[in-house]
Amino acid sequence: MTTFQCGRFALDLSHPLIMGILNVTPDSFSDGGRFDRCDAALLHARQLVAEGAGILDIGGESTRPGAPYVSPEDEWARVAPVLEAVRELGVPISLDTRRAAVMRAALNAGLVDLINDVSALEDEGALPLVAKAQVGICLMHKQGNPGTMQQKPEYEDVVAEVGSYLAGRVALCLQAGVARGRILVDPGFGFGKTLAHNLSLLANLAEIERRAGVPLLVGLSRKSMLGAITGEAEPALRLGASVAAAMEAARRGAKIIRVHDVKATHQALQLWAVLESMTSSAVS
Repeated sequence: MTTFQCGRFALDLSHPLIMGILNVTPDSFSDGGRFDRCDAALLHARQLVAEGAGILDIGGESTRPGAPYVSPEDEWARVAPVLEAVRELGVPISLDTRRAAVMRAALNAGLVDLINDVSALEDEGALPLVAKAQVGICLMHKQGNPGTMQQKPEYEDVVAEVGSYLAGRVALCLQAGVARGRILVDPGFGFGKTLAHNLSLLANLAEIERRAGVPLLVGLSRKSMLGAITGEAEPALRLGASVAAAMEAARRGAKIIRVHDVKATHQALQLWAVLESMTSSAVS
């Protein structure tokens, strides 16, 4: 059994776990402005948990390509009341932020169980801050910054480069005293990658996990790479592709699947678990 220590919770990752996305921003690529009031955010959080989310991921800054700048003060003002409200739901709470100042405020208030950072703790002071806290960490790879990252991403070998970067960030966390059982990595689909880069990473998730030496978190939900394949321009209408991508990620070893559409993904994973159990029984 693979166990991940996520703040107050020891999570069993022997089967994929769903992370439900809760963006409290006015401008996220798929659901911007829908849950930026605390009452609406709490209502949606309850729905995500009821539908099968094992973790809630709350973010106050859009990191979509071309996203405008948001100050750490404004980001914290957006997420703080929601973080306080959702603690009552009894599931691990992840804070999606790349700012050490926002991390510090949340950790000092005791409001989060996981720091989910698209910058892999590169912000000044972030690594020692989080290393001292008894929370989980997710380190994501990205090339460039949200404003420019999709203009012309280039790699000689995207799998090797992403895997090496994440392995290096894991090593720095270990050197800082973070237990390996508190670390996840995310290859960062869509963060400075072309469609070909994204597909190569998806096909080689096992190699990314091998290089990093820790479990994988994968976020493919509603992303533009799925629209490029299906021709569906509206993110909210990419449900079929999102579920298919989630299942493929799980089949290739992802332990946590970050999604908008929790109910559909949960149902697909339930079926997959039953079929996997039947296959295992038949073999034994």
